[in-house]
Amino acid sequence: MKASSGILLLAFTAVASALENGLMRTPPMGWMAWERFRCNVDCENDPKNCISERLFMDMADRLAEDGWRELGYDHVMIDDCWTSMQRDKDGLLQPDPKRFPRGIAKLAQYVHERGLKLGIYADFGTHTCGGYPGTTFDKIETDAQTFADWKVDYLKFDGCYSSAEDQEKGYPLMSKALNATGRYIGYSCSWPAYQGGLPPNINYTLLGEICNLWRNYDDIEDSWTSVLSIVDWFFTNQDQLQPVAGPGHWNDPDMLIIGNFGLSPDQSRSQMALWAIMAAPLIMSNDLRTLTSDARNILQNKAIIAISQDPLGIQGRRLLQEKSRIEVYWRPLASSASALVFFSRRTDMPYRYHCSLDKLNYTAGLYEMYDVFTGEVLSLPSHTTPFTVSINPSGVVMWYIYPVARPTQTGEERKYPSVRRKLRVSTVRRGQRNGEHHLFL
Repeated sequence: MKASSGILLLAFTAVASALENGLMRTPPMGWMAWERFRCNVDCENDPKNCISERLFMDMADRLAEDGWRELGYDHVMIDDCWTSMQRDKDGLLQPDPKRFPRGIAKLAQYVHERGLKLGIYADFGTHTCGGYPGTTFDKIETDAQTFADWKVDYLKFDGCYSSAEDQEKGYPLMSKALNATGRYIGYSCSWPAYQGGLPPNINYTLLGEICNLWRNYDDIEDSWTSVLSIVDWFFTNQDQLQPVAGPGHWNDPDMLIIGNFGLSPDQSRSQMALWAIMAAPLIMSNDLRTLTSDARNILQNKAIIAISQDPLGIQGRRLLQEKSRIEVYWRPLASSASALVFFSRRTDMPYRYHCSLDKLNYTAGLYEMYDVFTGEVLSLPSHTTPFTVSINPSGVVMWYIYPVARPTQTGEERKYPSVRRKLRVSTVRRGQRNGEHHLFL
């Protein structure tokens, strides 16, 4: 993504109509090619890893056969570098004939037959970021209809090689054009990332009427430094960003890189937990064919997915930044539940962090906490009861918290189901290695 140097107040023009697709009431989930496979078009020497129909069919097979689809990972997303270097004689985008010999419509059919959805990439500008044909003003309606004719389900619309002034008009025009096709196509806008990502340059209230999700910040790289830079930017600016997310319109901090080369297991758990707290799309960019069991277990963690997909759709916040370099993040969930993440920025050794729910502004009552990574359940007789969590360097402890009883105005206690009943889990006791926890979505 190449950021525009100009900053412009985003004002929507009369051409913009609300995005009336009813899609993505919870953050989208799936798999995308870019971070892991980039613009590798060398199918002659690297046929398994180049941007081709083979790659996307392989990933569709893995999503359908390895338990991903049932957990909600139901999108297979093409990114840049899939087209020929020229449009066809009728001015239509066309896939590279050597790498996609059967065309995108056939690929969409293959994906749909496996109960999945197909996403595709285009760029509002003269060229894509990788130098392939872009979508200029005169091609917006044409390209939207082409994607609909191919039965595409999702469009990522980038913004390389376009001006701020043109983006102001072009992104709403594509929203209108997608609506006009009559096909429900999720719409991901990269627009805010090109304009600095923050109000007043970005009018997020109006953006939410145009796009289902949007990239706000830099592209993720396969490194812990990159993950931290994204986390820092989103939570430093949480007062502006947190209120604008919700069902059908999400902030997108970019892809999950779990299972690649840059993160340790603890850092992988941290990315997964923090993305769930942010109500972020869970879009993996990795090689599903070669994932380790550790990476798969993190990405397929049912409790974290349920937190991510909570129907309230409220993005979480950072509550505390301690001098000990421990941070606490919180997200409210449906049915009076919540999620807490205790995150360590330390690099030395596990740290024992002492806290209480009262310190985190929880109301009086009896609570149970379910540790989403260990399956252990902790009961607290009061919100003032102190507790201690041990957090690994660059790691997290993540709790699903549920009130078991809470005083009412009359002094009586309102009873809630236990966390075990709420989550339908079989808990893992300390020291058991083969225990399992199950959350039915």
